[in-house]
Amino acid sequence: MEARDRLTNIGVFGLAAIAWLLVGLVVTTRDPRLDPGAAIVGALLIGVAIGTTSIPLFWLAVFGRHRRIAYRGDWLRAVRRGGWVMVVVAVFVGLRLQGAFQLPIALFIVTMVLIAESTLSVER
Repeated sequence: MEARDRLTNIGVFGLAAIAWLLVGLVVTTRDPRLDPGAAIVGALLIGVAIGTTSIPLFWLAVFGRHRRIAYRGDWLRAVRRGGWVMVVVAVFVGLRLQGAFQLPIALFIVTMVLIAESTLSVER
């Protein structure tokens, strides 16, 4: 692992910590039942917080699987997977806040993300 990989991991975890602080601020100061805008902001912030937390974890999992060798494109793949996590979590939280979250919808969204990620991750 090179110094740039360590700094990138620390930087992304720092961004995740800031996002989690913002989530804590919104959750403790705003009521989603009284302010519908707070519900959307909270859903987006929770998605961003979980997604940015998962980016270095995805990279570290691939780094460990490749026997501690960082290949070109590993960070791009980790950012893309973290983006998928951001979108899925934000949509799930938003659907839950609106009372529209159902198992078939959740399974459809997860299936579509898995299909999209599997087609993008094919090594040529």
